[in-house]
Amino acid sequence: MDRGIGARAAIKAGVLGFFLGMLVPFLALVVAGALAVFFYRRDSGLLLPPALAARIGGAAGVVAVAIQSFFFTLWIFVFHHQQAYIDSVTRFVHSVGADASIPDIQASIRSLFTPAGLIFTIFFVMIVAVALASAGGALGSVMMRPRKPRG
Repeated sequence: MDRGIGARAAIKAGVLGFFLGMLVPFLALVVAGALAVFFYRRDSGLLLPPALAARIGGAAGVVAVAIQSFFFTLWIFVFHHQQAYIDSVTRFVHSVGADASIPDIQASIRSLFTPAGLIFTIFFVMIVAVALASAGGALGSVMMRPRKPRG
């Protein structure tokens, strides 16, 4: 495996995954993983086994979430939109049937938007993104294999 081609493929797919994530968040990570394998195959002419394809797909997921995390953190801290996000999480808690007026739940929601809470959230999202993008990379590798003729 050529690491330079793999890194470029992961970066291209991660950037596309970031933009696709604005439309369909979880599916975009799977597609980003598959796109990374497609870009690698297009640039190198080699088909990766599913294990290596999962690694490149996971790298694309890391790139996508890193870009998203940068803009999310910038939006919250630089433009001071913490209260808007706290209100939206509170509405979500109400919509799933929990009572957001309980002081412990309010404290938990507010702790999500502290620097330590954001780091924890980004770490959790990163794990989910790597898993989804790795699955997309492995799936892309399997789907891009040449088919054997029947008979």
